[in-house]
Amino acid sequence: MPRTSAAVEPSLLESTSTQDLYRELLVRIGEDPERDGLLRTPERMEKSMAFLTRGYTMDVTEVLHNALFDVDYDEMVIVKDIEFFSQCEHHLLPFFGKAHIAYVPNGKVIGLSKIPRLVDVFARRLQVQERLTRQIGDAITEAIHPQGVAVILEAQHLCMMMRGVEKQHSHTVTSAMLGVFKTQLQTRNEFLSLVRRQGSGV
Repeated sequence: MPRTSAAVEPSLLESTSTQDLYRELLVRIGEDPERDGLLRTPERMEKSMAFLTRGYTMDVTEVLHNALFDVDYDEMVIVKDIEFFSQCEHHLLPFFGKAHIAYVPNGKVIGLSKIPRLVDVFARRLQVQERLTRQIGDAITEAIHPQGVAVILEAQHLCMMMRGVEKQHSHTVTSAMLGVFKTQLQTRNEFLSLVRRQGSGV
């Protein structure tokens, strides 16, 4: 028989460990945290949530440190099909997919490996896809002041697949077009054309 427990008083939250809170959650959903399969679940949940939300402890400046280079290059740079995983802030269920990012330099470029790391800074937080898209674009703009930045995210949301409407094959696509990608149709179309190549779903 699942154990019952009184509500956690707000005044006790400061003295309650994270694992105690997860143990209480198991009780609240009708489980017995003392049964064999759940004994270490609060510990695992604490570690898992810390990993999945580590973006809160990451800083864009530190991530990009020593990876901004002065380069005489003013053509489009694209990094596409960047896998990302995040959590919907409304239901704490995952959403995941691919990011396609482009920018036109204005004297500076970002080390290519840093762009996926930049995506993780914002994806590893409680998010909505629309805000995540814009945060990535704004961060690149602030870091190197390029002529323009374009970001497209395509994702599947478990809050739509596992609950609610339960639609298994829907994709959500969001975009942020900044600078020349917003003002110049030819530049935007070039980006979209290059992203669509080789089977991208955008």
